[in-house]
Amino acid sequence: MARLLPPESASLDEVAREFGVGAGTLERWRSNALSRPGRDRSWTATSRFEALLTTASMDEASKTAWCRSHGLYVQQLETWRQSATHSLAQPEEAHASPQQTQQARRRIKELERELLRKDRALAETAALLVLSKKVAAIFNKGEAE
Repeated sequence: MARLLPPESASLDEVAREFGVGAGTLERWRSNALSRPGRDRSWTATSRFEALLTTASMDEASKTAWCRSHGLYVQQLETWRQSATHSLAQPEEAHASPQQTQQARRRIKELERELLRKDRALAETAALLVLSKKVAAIFNKGEAE
């Protein structure tokens, strides 16, 4: 039975049932994706991290062979390592948690609604002011005659 890669490591049959796709179709998609050279494949953050973990304990010859088999250059691994190290070195406050992001979005929507309400109220007040001046001008004209 074929299994997908970690972290899920689910069987193809389970995934096929979950998404309503045939197991044969999933197997074909998987083999097509794995047959493409690494540079044509998109490397997600998770897959880059897994590549770094896999190659961390390898010597240069093994690492070069692994990179060649996955369509990568050793320099790409080094760039990914530096990027990961740099990201981890940044203060924790620089990264907003999903909960903080969601709260910020809610706050932004609330402020936008409030701003829209105040804009409408201001436009209504301006219109009433113009109308009151016109009414006053009409009645003052009638008194002057």
